[in-house]
Amino acid sequence: MEQTEKKEPVNAYGAEQIKVLAGLEAVRKRPSMYIGNTAEEGLHHLVYEVVDNSIDEALAGYCSQIRVTIHQDNSVSVEDNGRGIPVDMHPTEKMSALELVMTTLHAGGKFDHSTYKVSGGLHGVGVSVVNALSEFTRAEVKREGKTYLQTYRYGKKDSDISIIGESALSGTTITFKPDTQIFTETTEYKYDIIQNRLRELAFLNRNVKILLKDERSGAEDEFHYKGGIESYVEYLNRKRNVINLRPIMMAGEKDQVQVEVAFQYYDGYSERLFSFVNNINTREGGTHVAGFRAALTKCINRYASDDIVPKNLKEKMGGDDVREGITCVISVRVPNPQFEGQTKTKLGNSEVRSIVESVCNEKLSIFLEQNPQEAKKILAKVVDAARAREAARKAKELTRKKGAGLDLLMAGKLAECQSKKPEEREIFLVEGDSAGGSAKQGRDRAFQAILPLRGKIMNVEKARLDKILSSEEIKQIISALGTGFGNDEDFEIEKLRYHKIIIMTDADVDGAHIRTLLLTFFYRQMPELIDGGYVYIGQPPLYRLGRGKSEQFFTDEEALNQHLFQQAADQLTVHVEEGEKRTRVEDLVGLLRKLSSHLQIIEYLERMNLWEDMVYFLLENEVTSADQFGEEDFVEGLKSRLKGRNMNLGNIRPCRWKPSCYEFDTAQKDKAHIIMTIGPQIPLIPEYRSALLLFPQIREYLGKTFVIDTGKKEIPASNWKELLTTTKSESFKGSSLQRYKGLGEMNPEQLWETTMHPEKRTLLQVNIEDAENADDIFITLMGEKVEPRREFIQSHALEVKELDI
Repeated sequence: MEQTEKKEPVNAYGAEQIKVLAGLEAVRKRPSMYIGNTAEEGLHHLVYEVVDNSIDEALAGYCSQIRVTIHQDNSVSVEDNGRGIPVDMHPTEKMSALELVMTTLHAGGKFDHSTYKVSGGLHGVGVSVVNALSEFTRAEVKREGKTYLQTYRYGKKDSDISIIGESALSGTTITFKPDTQIFTETTEYKYDIIQNRLRELAFLNRNVKILLKDERSGAEDEFHYKGGIESYVEYLNRKRNVINLRPIMMAGEKDQVQVEVAFQYYDGYSERLFSFVNNINTREGGTHVAGFRAALTKCINRYASDDIVPKNLKEKMGGDDVREGITCVISVRVPNPQFEGQTKTKLGNSEVRSIVESVCNEKLSIFLEQNPQEAKKILAKVVDAARAREAARKAKELTRKKGAGLDLLMAGKLAECQSKKPEEREIFLVEGDSAGGSAKQGRDRAFQAILPLRGKIMNVEKARLDKILSSEEIKQIISALGTGFGNDEDFEIEKLRYHKIIIMTDADVDGAHIRTLLLTFFYRQMPELIDGGYVYIGQPPLYRLGRGKSEQFFTDEEALNQHLFQQAADQLTVHVEEGEKRTRVEDLVGLLRKLSSHLQIIEYLERMNLWEDMVYFLLENEVTSADQFGEEDFVEGLKSRLKGRNMNLGNIRPCRWKPSCYEFDTAQKDKAHIIMTIGPQIPLIPEYRSALLLFPQIREYLGKTFVIDTGKKEIPASNWKELLTTTKSESFKGSSLQRYKGLGEMNPEQLWETTMHPEKRTLLQVNIEDAENADDIFITLMGEKVEPRREFIQSHALEVKELDI
């Protein structure tokens, strides 16, 4: 662990600085009050709370490195090189400060402004809540030359504080394992979720190096961005064509409020703004965002001269124009932030607006004066935006709902419903007239409206406002919804006419494309609909299984297989053959499901150039972690056990992407051109990790033969793959299978029963868990740049399971 250069603190950090506000009793009874929920989001929030403590040390100037480790058992350690939590006795609470911090809600130094000027943590509940919601917690503190340890179980002290050694370093290591009684849905940490948050924190705190390691897979990352939020903007724009080559950076401080803003223009049309207060993502914006927007509009307009901007446009250059195609990160540090909004992610401090506006006004004015070429590029883009907005104004007027105007526009297209209550009403956006006809006949007219769409709608990722509003399909959608369209003044969510907007397209590649285009439109142009939970994706069936006069429908192949396996278990008996001995398979459905999952994994890994025999070799030799390849003896052992297997084996060498590990190449002698590298990358493949989990449950069946008893005859199966195919084919007998490609292939009754009936249908609600990742996906797949899309396709081509061409 690196050692921070220690300062002589202006203010002491000892037991007397620990303030106590409340007890811990209620946390285990009502955990959602403290961490949001007990699902995946709340589980990961535990990690963020502990990391936030370390970040607070960094903000105070005492911590330069944080190490986060996910252990094999899904416990997590967070280690920092800060000052270490105080361990001396608290003057009034009659226990050590460490125990107080760990076992008492709202006890900590961040409530004393002499210790921390600003602190992060959305709920501010700290490590005590993490302790309360964990099976065990271990706190190790290095401070004043010694290493101290105290352990806890379910939030209560399990051992007294003890000295376990000496250390010249300082810092705190918190290790905890989430309580399965609290987190009943999952206790499995996802590497990519933690990775995204730690990367974000590293951008926001330029002086901190954050290390992440997953002992389950061996994956590891290091985040350290000396450029801070300037580097963040470059990262966000890495797949875009930028206008100004370097992000514009503005920073200042006033009345203890620290302001950092970085922004850069690109050749797109969306405003992409990410704002933070004390490292908290303020998704709903707030006064700091309002201050930046006001300063940007004023500065651009003040700089604009008549020879650059036509007179007829100069008065009309508004906030929407100056923010079109901007990527911006705003980070402010506020001693006493006041949060508003439904999710408490909107800053309400009125004084912050004027401070941010003042800092940005000053810094941006200087930049524009000193960089005239960059300023002209920016102004040219703003002028283009103003022209397009003016051209779109009349088109936008047509999209507003004005009584008879809607009927005129939608005549013959929208099949309206009878209910007048928006919360009861739902509208289906249906692909094509034929499907629209079936949907109109099959719907419940009381509350279901149908809007058929002809052909593919415009890709709004590549179009500006005036072009978007020239699309008839888009105008129809906007008119039907009734909210208006555009900026905050034009868009009125309370006028939404349907509280369920259901995208219902065919199950083929064209349907998927139309669905993607519609999602792009809603995400870019009407994001409030997604944020409000109003957008859904209908799930029409992919298969129809008929037997006599009965029929059943299935949304995907997995659902069909589950039905066939259950049918097989009802009709068949399966025995495992071992010489003369036969053993009946008691849980046939369970076995078939596991073998089917295993087959999908094996086939996927084959496409990834990891052939079946080698997968079994690695599984049998317990290759579970990338760290194993750091031991040359282990790699030598693998190679020696492969000798005599009709393979060509290469020399062991340091791994190309991870020099601390070793790897070697293999090739089958009859397929020498296909080379497979055995190295630390294999345990990192998610499908291989799935195979690791499944292997112990099916291992005993993989080398066996089977006998399938139908009641009339016995059918031999020489291996597990034959068992799968034979049981499925026996289940199929007497049935007919139809695979749907279009909604129009179903009659109205079938469409109602499978896709539109509220009690029988399956709807997927569209939500954005991670705005940055969602934005990245949309720009990669739908944007102007070809290279990122090509790289994405090349990287994921082998993962395609069903190719529809």
